[in-house]
Amino acid sequence: MRARQLRVAGGWEFTPTVHHDARGVFASPLQEEAFVAAVGHPFPVAQTNHIVSDRGVLRGVHFTASPGQSKYVHCAAGRALDVMIDVRTDSPTFGTWEAVELDPRRCNALYFPIGTAHAFMALEPGTIMSYLVSTPYDAELELAIDPFDPELALPWPADVPALLSGRDEVAMSFAQARAGGLLPRSGPRMVAEGVEP
Repeated sequence: MRARQLRVAGGWEFTPTVHHDARGVFASPLQEEAFVAAVGHPFPVAQTNHIVSDRGVLRGVHFTASPGQSKYVHCAAGRALDVMIDVRTDSPTFGTWEAVELDPRRCNALYFPIGTAHAFMALEPGTIMSYLVSTPYDAELELAIDPFDPELALPWPADVPALLSGRDEVAMSFAQARAGGLLPRSGPRMVAEGVEP
């Protein structure tokens, strides 16, 4: 398992060894020993999410209000452009994002620490994204930022028409979230997850 630290503080990409034979493929996208060695603590799984999307479906930019939620995300089928954005107002990488293509050929995965925002675009029909999350989903705690906000300037491919949910189409701007005091800070729980304020 290879671990690569991202530009977003506390964010990581993990790429396992993929074994191919006549029967198909075997890989372990999450390996606790490698995860702990990189991040400094185990990943606390409270829920798993399975999301199927057509080509061009863009989900996000989503983040969770306090107490927050960390994610471990990989692409089980198809291909996706996955984006992590640091929205923690006191983070040294506040406003920084990193985009990584996820696919089942490499079985690479991204770890999103608490306080980061997440968005992805499906690049192929039938793209399946699999999430492990540290807290149960609570719709009242999930907030959204406009994925086409020019301040963020996220790298969505110009040749793939985007399909957004109604909620994401009218999501607030990054500046509105900041002005409204809706963005998280790096509290004690975030520090415990390995993200220093």
